Amino acid sequence: MLLELDSIQKHFGGVTALEHGTMRVDAGEVHALVGENGAGKSTLMKIVSGMIEHDRGVMRWRNEEVRFHRPADAHAIGIAMVHQESLLAPHLTVAENIFLGREPMQGPFVDQRRIMLEASALIEEHHFPLDPQSRVDKLSPAQKQLIEICRALHSASGLIIFDEPTSSLSEAETSEVFNIVKSLSDRGISIIYITHRLDELQEVADRITILRDGRTVHTDALANVNTKQIVHHMVGREISHVYTRKSLNPGHTLLEVNLPNVHFSVHAGEIVGIAGLMGAGRTELCQTIFGITPAKKGSIEIAGQVVHIESPRDAVDAGIALITEDRQKTGLALGLPLKVNVTLANTDAVCKLGFLDNAKENEVAERSRKRLRIRTTAIEQAAGRLSGGNQQKIVIAKWLFRSAQLLLFDEPTRGIDVGAKAEVFSLMDELAQEGKGIVMVSSELPELLQVADRILVMRDGKIAAELPRTTTQQEIMHHAVVEK
Repeated sequence: MLLELDSIQKHFGGVTALEHGTMRVDAGEVHALVGENGAGKSTLMKIVSGMIEHDRGVMRWRNEEVRFHRPADAHAIGIAMVHQESLLAPHLTVAENIFLGREPMQGPFVDQRRIMLEASALIEEHHFPLDPQSRVDKLSPAQKQLIEICRALHSASGLIIFDEPTSSLSEAETSEVFNIVKSLSDRGISIIYITHRLDELQEVADRITILRDGRTVHTDALANVNTKQIVHHMVGREISHVYTRKSLNPGHTLLEVNLPNVHFSVHAGEIVGIAGLMGAGRTELCQTIFGITPAKKGSIEIAGQVVHIESPRDAVDAGIALITEDRQKTGLALGLPLKVNVTLANTDAVCKLGFLDNAKENEVAERSRKRLRIRTTAIEQAAGRLSGGNQQKIVIAKWLFRSAQLLLFDEPTRGIDVGAKAEVFSLMDELAQEGKGIVMVSSELPELLQVADRILVMRDGKIAAELPRTTTQQEIMHHAVVEK
């Protein structure tokens, strides 16, 4: 036995994050840890990695009771964690972040040459698309995730915790993560693998532990449980369909995009999916429509009228909303309460004579909380204290309160569990039925095939193909990678 967690408890003020966290990890095994957002997975693993201390219960490492006061304590015995949300230093390079806190020294100075050489070798070994000299603040969420993986690979000798390692990665990069996990396991290093992508479990895991509402509810060999049983233990109820949606008859044209190499339209009541590999230009297209990187040529029309979008303010005024792929960096004010985040894009609607109407703001926030089933102790709770899935719901709630007519969803289910995905897709369908237009960027091809009315495939900044909903994953990937 390598690691044993026995009845771990953790409270934050009056909030119970963990009530009964129990699991056992053997040497060399890959142990999956699953549960809905807010179930306590990340809290339990932050305790194991030394980021926070548990209140009650016992943690044992190689049969000896341990308690970590800081991450350095966990590192010292060979535990590292690949975090879902980036904990990198944005002003430093890729190489410097890989060695951050563990820099090799040459006399009294940091050995920059060794840092660069060893980082380059690690990146090259795993075929990651990273430049060790690039500054982290210039990189995409997917590239930041790869740096987190490199940090863990460099430091761990006994246990690596992967917290949603593939949530923002392409199919090829995901395959490489699977190879890394297998290689580490073959070398006797144990893995705790947290994921919401249940289809990944058969690729990587030996055993599984399931959390619900802060409690361990099931542990078993993965071979003994199927996906339906896993979902039932996770949510405590049956989910008969997660991605089922009937297409609607499209209405009038809401969006017409005519840019160099990019021509498409979106109608009222329609969900248009956008597929492609990382770097194909999907996120950049959303940013152009939303005015973050204004188009230098071409035109964008909203409801038949040409609009000049030079900034996000212009886009918002035109009825466009963007749910970004990086909710923490560009979607939320993490230190502000839930209620403030919900009304942030439409503050005029909760003001009277230039002053904030607290009662109105509370009413709007409470209505949004109930509609989107946001799990929180109070609408005054800071957005940064909520789980990833609940944070995503707040971002969506913000734009719903703004009454946007065209919504750009960039990776809307990144880091969201199966139950929350069903709720998000149900909400998207509800919005389409109300006559709104939706553009959905996703790396999850099964989701696009189930949700989108038609799918645009991007490659090298261009629309490579427009495919019907009845297409296949193979057809989508063919257009994503093969030049005509």
